[in-house]
Amino acid sequence: MYFSNLRSLSFACAVICGVWFLPQSSSAELAPLTLDPVATTSAVSNGSTSRAGAPAEPLSLSQPTTQPTADDSSGEDPIYACACGCGIYEVGTASMLPRGQGGMVYLEYDYQDQNINWSGVRPAPGSDNDDVNIRTNFYTLGLQYFFTRAWGIQVELPYDNRHFETATAAPGGGEATLQWGALGDVRLEGIYAGFFDDQSLGVDFGLKLPTGNYTHNNRYGDADRDSELGTGSLDVLLGGFYRHQFTDNLTGFTQVLLDVPCDEVAGYRPGIEADGSFGAYFTGLSLGRVQITPVAQVLVAERGHDSGPNAAHPIASGYQRVLLSPGLEFDVHPFEIYTDIEVPVYQHFSGDQLTAPFLFKLIFSYHF
Repeated sequence: MYFSNLRSLSFACAVICGVWFLPQSSSAELAPLTLDPVATTSAVSNGSTSRAGAPAEPLSLSQPTTQPTADDSSGEDPIYACACGCGIYEVGTASMLPRGQGGMVYLEYDYQDQNINWSGVRPAPGSDNDDVNIRTNFYTLGLQYFFTRAWGIQVELPYDNRHFETATAAPGGGEATLQWGALGDVRLEGIYAGFFDDQSLGVDFGLKLPTGNYTHNNRYGDADRDSELGTGSLDVLLGGFYRHQFTDNLTGFTQVLLDVPCDEVAGYRPGIEADGSFGAYFTGLSLGRVQITPVAQVLVAERGHDSGPNAAHPIASGYQRVLLSPGLEFDVHPFEIYTDIEVPVYQHFSGDQLTAPFLFKLIFSYHF
């Protein structure tokens, strides 16, 4: 997307080297997995953006580490169809755009309840999909810090909790319910915003690490790879943003992010995903000391088909989506609260996949 007075620019992205993390494993029977969260203290911050949250305590889990014994009578593991669509959370909201040197620490909560079977551009009968429901709570502890007005970093540590209902391969059939929580895929990014003095244009580059759990299952193999919390793959992240001041109080912005998986792990390679956000926010409203900023966005996403022998067959992955996202930011410096709801207005899914009627976001941030 180009604005009328956007100055021409060419840039090259450097080759990225990363660290490979071994993902943790977990297992479950038909009954939900019991979690034992243990709070650990932490103090991180980030501060050159425009919205987000307060210091938080991340959670750690104690989980079973032994794998269940395979049931020979279960036969070949079934492949079911579902779509996570979590990448749409990685862009959007002007809160992550830089505003000078400094840092911000934030705690983000995202929620989606995938309970509608969708095929092509319209809802499809639930009987066409063995998966029934995927309900996920996403918790992300993040840090953004600009060492100078030009160079910054962003680190995101996710913890996810998922409820999954699907047809079971157990003798006698029926439905299986799995519930589990685990560390997600950590994201490390560098940010360059030194093209112009006002930091209006910048690029992001980094890695999504394979830290997330991708082996959670029950003895019948009812959880397929695209319903796991982690992908198992090391991904290269490339993106950028632009901000344009229309008037003293009205600012437009756009953000894009490309996620390119680099490898196939345990027979599964997620599809390439591109996400974008196009929107505007209005400043100048206040209620006492509280500054109130309305935000309006259009979110777009395109994901290619997953591949590998453990991807869904026939193909039930890959999609194009457009969502409308009204939001509000409340600012009492140095604290901010941002919230929005993201409602699909166009969806095209390959095969039968589960989708959510809306997505919800809430961010608490502290600037320093």
